[in-house]
Amino acid sequence: MLDGLSDRSGVHPGPHAEAPEKTHSWWRVMCLTGVDYFSTLGYQPAIAAVAAGLLSPFATIVLVLLTLLGALPVYRRVARESFKGSGSIAMLERLLPWWGGKLFVLILLGFAATDFMITVTLSAADATAHAIENPYAPGWFHGAQVPLTLFLIALLAVVFLRGFKEAIGIAVVLVGLYLVLNAVVIVVAFVHVGENTQVIGNWWQALTTQHSNPLAIVGISLLVFPKLALGLSGFETGVAVMPQITGDKDDTPERPLGRIRGAKRLLATAAIVMSCFLITSSIATTLLIPQKEFQAGGQANGRALAYLAHQFLGNGFGTVYDISTITILWFAGASALAGLLNLVPRYLPRYGMAPHWAAAVRPLVLVFTAIAFIITLAFDANVDAQGGAYATGVLVLITSASVAVFLSALHKRQQKRTIGFGVAVAVFGYTTVLNVIERPEGVRIAALFIAGIVVVSILSRVRRSFQLRATSVSLDAAALAFVQEDADEYGAVRIVSNEPDDGSRLEYKTKLADERKASGIPMRSPIMFLEVYPDDSSNFEEDLEVCGYSVHGYRVLKVRSGNVPNTIATILLEIRDVTGVVPDIYFEWTEGSPISNMLRFLVTGVGEVAPVTREVLRRAEKERSRRPDVHVS
Repeated sequence: MLDGLSDRSGVHPGPHAEAPEKTHSWWRVMCLTGVDYFSTLGYQPAIAAVAAGLLSPFATIVLVLLTLLGALPVYRRVARESFKGSGSIAMLERLLPWWGGKLFVLILLGFAATDFMITVTLSAADATAHAIENPYAPGWFHGAQVPLTLFLIALLAVVFLRGFKEAIGIAVVLVGLYLVLNAVVIVVAFVHVGENTQVIGNWWQALTTQHSNPLAIVGISLLVFPKLALGLSGFETGVAVMPQITGDKDDTPERPLGRIRGAKRLLATAAIVMSCFLITSSIATTLLIPQKEFQAGGQANGRALAYLAHQFLGNGFGTVYDISTITILWFAGASALAGLLNLVPRYLPRYGMAPHWAAAVRPLVLVFTAIAFIITLAFDANVDAQGGAYATGVLVLITSASVAVFLSALHKRQQKRTIGFGVAVAVFGYTTVLNVIERPEGVRIAALFIAGIVVVSILSRVRRSFQLRATSVSLDAAALAFVQEDADEYGAVRIVSNEPDDGSRLEYKTKLADERKASGIPMRSPIMFLEVYPDDSSNFEEDLEVCGYSVHGYRVLKVRSGNVPNTIATILLEIRDVTGVVPDIYFEWTEGSPISNMLRFLVTGVGEVAPVTREVLRRAEKERSRRPDVHVS
């Protein structure tokens, strides 16, 4: 179960995959995002009809305007500033440091989990609906919506337990075939409308009967369009797969301009193509399908374009369309699950907020599959019932991306962009709030994910508190000379831990005299000071750079870290490995209650430093003779 750690996750499609060795042209990578984005055509027109009724085309136009004028500019900015595949969450992580930023990221991870998990369950449920409604489907399919959906989800789990390769090649074929079939259905539908123009009159008459005032039509469309927010999915995925895009030859890791340009083309092309399909499919389905067929139990429920494919092109073509839809919806679930498998290892272990096994793919697959089963059973594999939860996850991620680019523009004092992105924050914030009010189940599911993530994170952080946390340790030339000199000439390395104060000569003189007296350090034995300067204590993993200084004639090792005892333990072990001499370190007892000091350590990285340092060393080095000694007086 622990084979196939997260370093293999790059072979999976989806957001937050690791940088692949082989990259692809932007349009091929667009197909990878398209299995999630474009596959919503399988259910989006039907959900729009249920949400907006006869107003569906107008509400869809509002959605398209929001896509092109709001979401697209926001994520083009995200692509420029977060080009390593971390998406907008990484931008907010940089802009909001310390514990507040970590908590905000955990909340966003909860909504991201909602987005991806509902993508898995909703896509599987809609794929099942297409299979059941096919005229050639076996009779026992009817009434078996839940078992069939669970089977598709289980099939996803099997695929990921065995490994998933050549994802982009499969995605290109699926997306290309699916878009061609949808284009054929929509063109045929418009030809039918042209031959039977009375359907336009019938629709308009019914619409004006319900809403006689044109301003009311516009106003209600503005109020209703948040229910259509499923059509905004795919943008976060688009920036997350940026490492898959081939850049220019002169691209650098710090500034991959070619890759950024390709990502912007990907986002713009996907948004324009999807906008065209959203508007045309909404018009065709609204004009040609009776409203009652969109409701629960109707033949067009969750499969409006498939309904038109069977009606106007026959069951043969309709079956081909159904197979294409089922396949791309299933693959969309695969992409979402892969995104989740890469999202969790990217953040939580680095925060110290994930169990050890969370770095492996297979255990996470089983956990997420079990969650998908529970969601499917809770919603009875109903596409409409899951639409609100899906929209909530999508909208929260887009709103957070808007906040990220707004803060970025504000920080860089770009006044016009700050105003523009501020408007985007307001619009997407309004859309999110309205969707939550209308469909609160999305927040409930997200709250469960958030609560689970936070609880697991806290327990994991406490459990891993005594681990060595540094990903690397380096001693500069002066620091290395200090420790090597003592090891070579005296066969001992003695270090006094000093909490920096005013940095005066008196401070060091007093500290050294106190330690020699209290700890019995021989007068002729050389010592050096070790000082840890505070940094972001919410970071669990960090690179340590130890620098040597001569301060008032005293040798001082200085390092910056968010955690004092673990950092000291790591440096002591590094000195032992570099010099071959096991060092000694000297502390003073910390004043205050041991319990309050322990809580301070968990939150701020300081507290009862001496005993925690000793415990970290004890766990890191089992052999007593090779373990640095901790002296406390």
